[in-house]
Amino acid sequence: MGKWRAAVLIGVHLIIALHIAHWLTTGSTVTPVEPSEAMAFSRASIVNAGLIFFAATILLTAIFGRFFCGWACHVVALQDLCRWMMLKVGITPRPLKSRLLLWVPVLAFVYMFLWPLAYRIYIGDSLAVRGSEMTTSHFWATFPGWIVGALTFLVCGFACVYFLGAKGFCTYACPYGAMFAAVDKLAPMRIRVTDACESCGHCTAVCSSNVRVHEEVRDWGMVVSPGCMKCGDCVSVCPKNALYYGAGPIPWLAKPTAKALEPSKRPPAKVDWGEEALMVAVFAISFAIVRGLYGVIPFLMSLGVGAVMAFFAITGWRLFRRSDLDRSGLRLKRDGKLLPWGWVFAGGMAALLLFFAHGAYLQLQMRPSDRAWERSAGVRSAFHSSSQVAPPVPDWARAEAKEAIPHLLAIERWGLFPTLGNAAKLASFYALTGAIAEMEKEARRAIERDELAGEMHQLLARAALARAEPAAAAAEWEKAIAARPESPEPYLALGIYLAQNGDISAGEQVFDRGLRATAGSPQLFYNAALSRALTGRTEESVPLFEQALALEPHYREARENLAGALASLGRFEASVAHYRLAVEQAPGDAATRVLLARALLGLGPASAGEAVEQLRQALAIDPANGEARLLFEQLGGS
Repeated sequence: MGKWRAAVLIGVHLIIALHIAHWLTTGSTVTPVEPSEAMAFSRASIVNAGLIFFAATILLTAIFGRFFCGWACHVVALQDLCRWMMLKVGITPRPLKSRLLLWVPVLAFVYMFLWPLAYRIYIGDSLAVRGSEMTTSHFWATFPGWIVGALTFLVCGFACVYFLGAKGFCTYACPYGAMFAAVDKLAPMRIRVTDACESCGHCTAVCSSNVRVHEEVRDWGMVVSPGCMKCGDCVSVCPKNALYYGAGPIPWLAKPTAKALEPSKRPPAKVDWGEEALMVAVFAISFAIVRGLYGVIPFLMSLGVGAVMAFFAITGWRLFRRSDLDRSGLRLKRDGKLLPWGWVFAGGMAALLLFFAHGAYLQLQMRPSDRAWERSAGVRSAFHSSSQVAPPVPDWARAEAKEAIPHLLAIERWGLFPTLGNAAKLASFYALTGAIAEMEKEARRAIERDELAGEMHQLLARAALARAEPAAAAAEWEKAIAARPESPEPYLALGIYLAQNGDISAGEQVFDRGLRATAGSPQLFYNAALSRALTGRTEESVPLFEQALALEPHYREARENLAGALASLGRFEASVAHYRLAVEQAPGDAATRVLLARALLGLGPASAGEAVEQLRQALAIDPANGEARLLFEQLGGS
C-alpha cells in the first residue's frame, strides 16, 4: 500500500501548496487547516478552520480508526520519507522502547487544549463561542520561518526516525496523535484476522508504526494498538490473505482470545525502570532548555528534541555501563573498549552537553525578562498609544524594566545566535526607563531583525519627538501603521498628537482610518467621537461614544463625554442616566457629581432637590470646588 499512500500524501501537500498560493496571490485565505489552530477555542472560544478540521478528524477516527495519521499527516509523510531514504542507504531504524515517555503526547495534549479550558473555568470565564475566524490575511503568523522549518525537518524527521524509530515523533511527541489514539479504542473499523493466519510475522516486519501485528491478531483477533495508523501494509503482504480491514467489536470492550499468551510468558521489557527514570529526567530537562531557545524553537519541536535527548541519555548510560554496545549496525564498544564510532558518539554527547549547558544559561537569563515583559503588557500598550514624549510610567514597571535590562544584555552578548525578540524587549524596557538614546539604538536593531516592527516604529516616533522633529515622528507612526495596520495603537498616538497640536481634523481622519482597519477599539471610537464633539458635530459624536461603551462598559471618560453630548442636545433624561453610572464608577469624584447636578437641573424644577444633594456631596468631597459652591448657593443650599 506504500505507493498508494505516498500518492495520497503527495496530493495532501499539493493542496497545502494551493492554500499557500491562494494566500500569496490574494492576500487573504482560509485560516490554517491545522489541529494546533484549535487552541484558539481553548484559549478564547474562537472557532476557526483548524478547530472544525480537528473535530471532524476526531469524529471520523471514532468510526474508521486512526487513519488520518497514516494517510494525511504531513509529519508522518516526512518521517516516512526519511525512513525510505535511510533504508535506501542500508540503515534500518530501530524503535526506542519506553513505557513512561508514551505519556508525553498525552500530557502535551492536556497542556495545549485542556489546561486553558480548565483555567478559564477556574477564573469564571465563559466558554461560550465568542466569534469565528474563518479567513485571515496573516496566514503564516503561527508558523515558523524557513530556518526553524529546516530544523524541524532534521529533528522531527531524520533524528526522531533514526534514534526513536520509524514513527518516533508520533510515538513520543505528537499531542494530536494522543487524541487520535484514545478515540481509536472506540472505532469498529480496524485490521482484523481470519482463521487462515499462521503467525508468520510478515505483517509485523513491514509495519512502520512498530506494532506487533501478528501478536495482536493472535491475542485479540484484531489490531488493538492505538499506534496502528491503518496504512494497510500488513494486509497487503499477508501471504494467506488472512488480514483485512473491516467492522467488528471495538478494542475498548475486547477480550483476549484463547490463543493469547500468559503475561508471565511474554518477553520482558528491554528498558528497566532505572533507565526509564533517566530518560524521563533528561527529557524534561532538555525540553525546558530548548523550548523557546533563541526565541524560535516551538513547542512541538522541543518535544521531539527532548525525546531524542532521552535516547542519547540511555545510550550514553549503556555505553558507560556495558562492555559491548551496538546501535543500528554501528559498533560502539567491544570488550570494554570504545570503537571509532563509540568515540564519535562520546564526542557528540560532550558537544551536546556543552550546548545544553549554554542553553540553560540563556534560559535562566530569559525567565526574569519574560516575566517582566508579561507583567508590563498593559503599561507598554498605554505607552505606545500615548503621543507624549515621556508618558508617565508606574514606578513598579520602571523598576521591573531596569531589572530586566541586564538579563537581556547578557543574552545579546553570550548567545550563539541573535535571540528573536531580544532587541525589541530591550528597546521597550529602555523606553520605560526613559533612556531615549538606548531605546532608539535597540529599536533600529529590532527593525533590522524584523522584531515587532510596528511597536519599534512607535518608539522611534517618540525619539523623534524628543529631538523636536514632528515630521519625522509622524513618518514613524505611519510606518508603524503600515507594519501593523490591524493595531489601534499607532492610529491613537498619531491622531492624538495631531489633535493636541491644533489639527483636530487631521487627527479625526487618522482615527477614522483606524476604525476602518482594526477590529474595533474603544479608544479609537472615543477619540473619533471627541474630535467631532470638539468641532461642533455633537450629533455625530453620540453613536461613536456609544460604540466605545459597548466595547468597554467601564470606560468612564467615554460615558461622561456621552452624557455631556446628550445634555448639549437637550436629551437630559439619557444624560442623567449616564452621569449616574459615572458617579457609581467614581463616587469620590466631585467634578462628576457637579455635572450630574447640572443635567438634573435640565430635567426641570422637580429634580432640583436631587441636584442640591449631589452638590452637597461634591462639596463634602472637595470643599474648594468653586463651581459646586457657586451653583449650590444659587440653588439656595445651606
